[in-house]
Amino acid sequence: MTLKEEFQTRNFSIYGQWLGILSMILCFALGLSNMISSIFSLNIVIIAFSILAMVFSFVILFVEVPLLLRICPTSSSFDAAIRKISTNYMRAGAYGVMALVIWLSCISTRTSLIAAAVFLTFTGACYGLAGAKGQAFVGSKTLGGQGVAQMIV
Repeated sequence: MTLKEEFQTRNFSIYGQWLGILSMILCFALGLSNMISSIFSLNIVIIAFSILAMVFSFVILFVEVPLLLRICPTSSSFDAAIRKISTNYMRAGAYGVMALVIWLSCISTRTSLIAAAVFLTFTGACYGLAGAKGQAFVGSKTLGGQGVAQMIV
């Protein structure tokens, strides 16, 4: 199934997975840039939220690209924690918590982390809609979904 055909299925979990990848990129890039700029102004609160955004980016990477759990040396407890986030509702909840944490960074100072919070919110909403509509989670084959990980083993 090509990427175009995956999007035409109208399965919100596919949309959520791709928004998750965009969220990961934004969390890392904006977290790094805000951390560097906040170091010079010594804004400890923004540095902490920037570090959290970068940590979230790596969590998202392992959640959205399941192939990495097989090829990266990670602990069994980390693997078990990531595998718990497998249903649409669990993913919606995880993204909701991450979005809430990044939204809380706005209390101190408004930064570009707002863009990451918006994308995390949209991603959680897509997974929530997929769960509400009763759509089964479908992983994109492009990102190492069903079939790809089994070919490696």
